[in-house]
Amino acid sequence: MEARMKSVANPDVITAIQHLHKAIHAGGVDPLVLELVHLRASQINGCSPCVFAGVQSAKKHGETEERLHNVVTWRETPFFTEEERAALALTEAATRIQDGAPGVTDEIWDAAATHFDENQMSAIILNIAITNFFNRINHTIREQAGKTW
Repeated sequence: MEARMKSVANPDVITAIQHLHKAIHAGGVDPLVLELVHLRASQINGCSPCVFAGVQSAKKHGETEERLHNVVTWRETPFFTEEERAALALTEAATRIQDGAPGVTDEIWDAAATHFDENQMSAIILNIAITNFFNRINHTIREQAGKTW
């Protein structure tokens, strides 16, 4: 499979994305939590370039191979904190919004809100949204794994 085009971004879009990333990282969330959120949403959506980039970025932030290999099965492993589990549950619920899916239930929201303040919740939600944004662009243009942006 080959990519359909090199990029869909123009300079204005790149600037907007940079501002979004700045806002996400200013939200006070541990960078490793943000990396886990990005990786899990990308796994759900089957976005190989974002999974690849997410793993590389998480490693740069000190994430371990053991945890990276188990993000997909985070519920069944002892490797994640309660805070991380709450962020991962929120990520899954916000990403899986197909017809009939329950979405973010009060239980999921309340669990996340127990661990994160309003600024942090905003950053996590924005991180989930921008990851889903990139996942959909990459699927549409058939972006390939292996690139670093």
